Amino acid sequence: ITDLLFPPQCATCDTRTDGDGTLCGSCWSETAFITGAVCDLCGTPMLTDRDELPDDTPHRCDECATLARPWQRGRAAVHYSGTARRLVLALKHGDRTELAATGAKWMAQAGQPVLSSDAILVPIPIHRIRLLFRKYNQSVLLGRRLSSETGLPCAPMALCRKRATQVQDGMTVDQRFQNTEGSIVPNGEAARVIEGRPVVLIDDVMTSGATFAAATEACISAGATHVSVLALARVVKDA
Repeated sequence: ITDLLFPPQCATCDTRTDGDGTLCGSCWSETAFITGAVCDLCGTPMLTDRDELPDDTPHRCDECATLARPWQRGRAAVHYSGTARRLVLALKHGDRTELAATGAKWMAQAGQPVLSSDAILVPIPIHRIRLLFRKYNQSVLLGRRLSSETGLPCAPMALCRKRATQVQDGMTVDQRFQNTEGSIVPNGEAARVIEGRPVVLIDDVMTSGATFAAATEACISAGATHVSVLALARVVKDA
């Protein structure tokens, strides 16, 4: 009866689909899923096939070859373009919180190399002032949905933003790192859950990696054994 009254629609348009949270054929064709060989640190697609490299040679994109990444491994589900970009923006700014379920399914698939059975999911925090206006943290929504998908525990309160950072749109890489440096810290007693555990940091978009870097440093200071990162979308040059 519910399906008759409210038939399932595409997650990003009004086209009818077979189930909630899925994409229609048109939107699916405009979604650039990241598959195949990727950078081991940020999930960016690589042109070189892993079979062409020695077994002990890690994949590194040009950006990760020049920037110091404090985390060990990273993955992303989709390019931040087309349908995926519209979905992320609707989740982040459009109160489309139900889209976290769709994103988490994609992340569970793409994140298999970093989602070890003993890992704990830690969403990137936002400042309390931004949370007041936005009403929710999209990274927490993704983390909780991903926890349901994988069975891994989620610790949404483990980290906190001790200061509000500027919106990073239009900033250079150096400016982004300066903007986020030291902005994320362990959240008191709530951070104890990280101690002695591998952590997978969760966020909606990875651009320069500056926010992930600040959160990684906070996790390491809280006693995490190692840190990986997982984003729903990756900003890819020329994508």
